[in-house]
Amino acid sequence: MPLLLPSSLYGLARPFLFNLDPERAHELTLDALARSQNTPLAGVYTAPRVADRVTLAGLSFPNRVGLAAGLDKNARCIDAFAAMGFGFVEVGTVTPKAQPGNPKPRMFRLPKRDALINRLGFNNEGLDAFVANVQKARFRRDTSRPPMLLGLNIGKNAATPIERAVDDYLVCLAGVYPHADYVTINISSPNTANLRSLQSDQALDTLLGALADKRETLAARLGKRVPLFVKIAPDLEPAQVEVIAATLKRHGMDGVIATNTTLARDAVAGLPHAEEAGGLSGAPVREASDRVVGQLRQALGAGYPIIGVGGILSASDARAKIAAGADLVQIYTGLIYRGPALVTRVASALRASGTRGD
Repeated sequence: MPLLLPSSLYGLARPFLFNLDPERAHELTLDALARSQNTPLAGVYTAPRVADRVTLAGLSFPNRVGLAAGLDKNARCIDAFAAMGFGFVEVGTVTPKAQPGNPKPRMFRLPKRDALINRLGFNNEGLDAFVANVQKARFRRDTSRPPMLLGLNIGKNAATPIERAVDDYLVCLAGVYPHADYVTINISSPNTANLRSLQSDQALDTLLGALADKRETLAARLGKRVPLFVKIAPDLEPAQVEVIAATLKRHGMDGVIATNTTLARDAVAGLPHAEEAGGLSGAPVREASDRVVGQLRQALGAGYPIIGVGGILSASDARAKIAAGADLVQIYTGLIYRGPALVTRVASALRASGTRGD
């Protein structure tokens, strides 16, 4: 993923990088970002942070554009992404124990549709290494501009039976809580067996109830109340969205992130790699994501925080997400296809629109 290069060089570099295996390009880019952050080399990708303050879930976001979880699973490059002008960055998904994820190859480009398919499977170095990396980040010391916010995304180990999933989420919540501006509960990746079953009525009720209780204990002990967001899938029926919305409110969750990747393949049928197992992201998920965002807004009412993610490759895509009902947006696949200039472009457009800002 050619995130390191400024927009002026992006067009030249992309063909070379797209000739590499997608996961290899991803790893090389993250390695370069990790080595260059907080050095003079960071000037290559540093951009001004667009000022467009939005208060949501008790947090002051410096602008409405965030990095979606999944790109920096081990929290190695927080300062690099902060330098790119994001208003907030979400890292993870982290699991209690390190795990390799699914067998390779497990990431595929579909360039004709500005899309990716991945079945990475929460590959990460585990909670201890993740927290250590978060603690090394220096972005909160930058007093030259409004501080970026940091979200920490948690999940379960593949080896943990689904009936014990709550245990993994509780371990992760306790581990990341002191270091997070908000915590995201990922129950919507299609690449961990049975994970999406946690979106069902009783399972979700049990999970969120346990996490809400744990949050109260942590808040009392640490003297701060960290907002909890829940990330859901696009492949949901309206009735399921309504149940999820009611469960979020019943357990005092502070917001929802919609959506994760999709299992649908209609929009990419017939293309190379279209039938690979995994979650599809990028342009083809935009419509489903916008639909779920709209259903959530209707079910949750005005004022309940919604972060929209899925298929944002332009300023107009972001404006549509906000119009559907989102307060903030996140991007990931768009960075691969459009480069880092997309961050400033989208943030500037949302500021100019004046929608949902303070």
